[in-house]
Amino acid sequence: MFKYLFLLTFSSFIGAASAVAATPPDVLARQVTDEVISIIRADKDIQSGNQKKARELIETKIAPHFNFTGMTQLALGKNWSSANAEQRKALTAEFRSLLVQTYTASLVLFKDQKIEYRPLKLAADDNDVTVRSLVRQSGGGEPVQVDYGMEKTDGGWKVYNVKIGGISLVENYRSTFNTEIRKGGIDGLIASLRDKNRALVAQAK
Repeated sequence: MFKYLFLLTFSSFIGAASAVAATPPDVLARQVTDEVISIIRADKDIQSGNQKKARELIETKIAPHFNFTGMTQLALGKNWSSANAEQRKALTAEFRSLLVQTYTASLVLFKDQKIEYRPLKLAADDNDVTVRSLVRQSGGGEPVQVDYGMEKTDGGWKVYNVKIGGISLVENYRSTFNTEIRKGGIDGLIASLRDKNRALVAQAK
């Protein structure tokens, strides 16, 4: 369930950088959600499980609008300060790859769900906001609240955190990362992430 909903995080923020900069984040999310849903539903290759096309969609249309460095820092918590510049770069690259590899396969899961965005009161000087939404399942049941932490950057609004039912998906990695760091330090975590990414690539072939 969490993997599927995190897919919605990716798919909710497709768009050109200029549009991101000019459009309020909640309005942007609502507009581009319709676009990505249309892309997924119209692409039979993605629906049939074409991993290459799914990854290309994420890499070219979605990933550029996420702050992966901020997400990695949030996932590591206090351990981020223990990493040097080279380690931080490697951690960000591997965590980015892990997220993209993991959720590429989830594109085919989107069917008839609907996403509703709540209005956002955005002040002129706001640089960090929470965009709130509800995901309604096609079969009924309680809607799921999904909140996006977004920050304003020189490249426009970017996602740095996601909360589903109040639980941060990014911070959810922290306990696992802490365990890896206790066992093998920062380099041990990098190696572990690299191994996981290789395994995911092998599974996708």
